[in-house]
Amino acid sequence: MKFDLQAVRGLVAGMQLVLLKSKIHRACVSIADVEYEGSIEIPSDLMEAVGLIDGERVLVTSASKGGRLETYAQAGKPGTGTIIMNGGAAHVIKAGERITIMAFALSKTPIVPLKVVCNEKNEILRKI
Repeated sequence: MKFDLQAVRGLVAGMQLVLLKSKIHRACVSIADVEYEGSIEIPSDLMEAVGLIDGERVLVTSASKGGRLETYAQAGKPGTGTIIMNGGAAHVIKAGERITIMAFALSKTPIVPLKVVCNEKNEILRKI
């Protein structure tokens, strides 16, 4: 069966697609606090680098152990490099794990996501 690219483009043209908007790759969880009500705390400077908004829904995946969950981003103190998994999420993804934090957006047209790669101190190594 031959793939008809024109037909696919025609179908997609009127649809709203869920597309990657923001990505923080290879960050490291600094603290896991089960006693908090829930969320992931990310330094505000790191959030700004990828266009994340306080309270925005995010998908968090662990490259270390394979855990994945959805929660919301909470702005933390800038310049600290401290990423905190809070509440029940701290049972799934623990301190020391390397994670990817992603946010998505609805769009009828392609978007260019803002992406960064971090080191173990959650400093930006490069923008991709």
